[in-house]
Amino acid sequence: MPEIKRIHHIAVLVEDIDTSLKFWHEILGLETTQVADIPQESARVAFLPVGGTEIELVQPGNPDSGLSRFLQKHGPGMHHLCLEVDNLEGLLVRLKTRGVLLINDQPKVGDDGRYYAFVHPKSTNGVLLELYQLPK
Repeated sequence: MPEIKRIHHIAVLVEDIDTSLKFWHEILGLETTQVADIPQESARVAFLPVGGTEIELVQPGNPDSGLSRFLQKHGPGMHHLCLEVDNLEGLLVRLKTRGVLLINDQPKVGDDGRYYAFVHPKSTNGVLLELYQLPK
């Protein structure tokens, strides 16, 4: 049975990462470990470790993206919760057989080799859920 290992990150949707980092880095003192463009998701992200998890700042990469539409509709704030799992494909099968609405029914692969997929908020009582399987 697939296992959920931990909260990998909590994503916060922002209008501008550089402006947002003034609070998270300069005022709170959190270090930034990575700032990267993610073209396949039309996003720019920054990761700030906190204990055994991270805060991910997410900035839309273009005005036509789903992230931009979400930002226009809801404004900046919490976007999604990401859980690290040990067997993403197995978990997706389990979720599908239980009638869970998935945004991605097959894992996508990130540039760093991680597998990821999103669960629709209609199935999670309003929370967009991302699932990660890190490379071995």
